[in-house]
Amino acid sequence: MGGPASTGGKQVGRDARGRFVPGASGNLAGRAPGTRNRATTAVLDLLAGEAEALTRKAVELALGGDTMALRLCIERLAPPAKDRPVSIPLPRMGGADDASKAMAAVLAAMGDGTISPSEAAAMAGVVEIFRRTLETEELERRLSELEARQP
Repeated sequence: MGGPASTGGKQVGRDARGRFVPGASGNLAGRAPGTRNRATTAVLDLLAGEAEALTRKAVELALGGDTMALRLCIERLAPPAKDRPVSIPLPRMGGADDASKAMAAVLAAMGDGTISPSEAAAMAGVVEIFRRTLETEELERRLSELEARQP
């Protein structure tokens, strides 16, 4: 009646509209890591052995004044930097209450132009994760102490 993935007319792992629910597709293991899409594989097969000729042609076009080819070549030679090292003095964080001092230092650095707003957001995220780690550690210590007091 319903096939191997159904029970009593209702398909397992699907919602009322017949779509797979998250985590319950027909392949629970999912695609193997590193598996390429079929279209990507087809393109790579077409280009196999032509990389040198295509690169040479792109360079020739760039040298001939083709701005798109020039842009492509420049982007490959010097790709845009993703991150840069950021060095601002932060107070030592020994407890969760020190996070406000660290956040104030990050805000001050952004305010005076030492770091960009996106760099400040990234640093604030790191400070917050560290604060939560300290908070979790403190809660775990307190819980252990309470459990140790129980008879």
